[in-house]
Amino acid sequence: QVQLVESGGGLVQPGGSLRLSCAASGSFFSLNAMGWYRQAPGKQRELVATITSGGGTNYADSVKGRFTISRDNAKNTVYLQMNSLKPEDTAVYYCNVRVLAFIEYDRWGQGTQVTVSS
Repeated sequence: QVQLVESGGGLVQPGGSLRLSCAASGSFFSLNAMGWYRQAPGKQRELVATITSGGGTNYADSVKGRFTISRDNAKNTVYLQMNSLKPEDTAVYYCNVRVLAFIEYDRWGQGTQVTVSS
């Protein structure tokens, strides 16, 4: 099994920055796509950004130009650098990892709260 540990959430003022991290540990062959999703109160979970094992990235239109996803394959970690944060970015952020073991499956992190407020 793979365990994901998220960190880096918190309270920040509009225009501020935060960096989220999600570290994977456990038994697996490799980690394929990794990504970040978010869920605001009363809304469905939505994609924020994804990154392939080769480094290809995809972003939601709402975060393009403000957020940057990256990964460190040696550390089995995915990051989300969030700049120019807006109140509408307030949500619980979840990392997602496509794990390749004897089978391929998705694993979700426990979620980390990001609150953007003055």
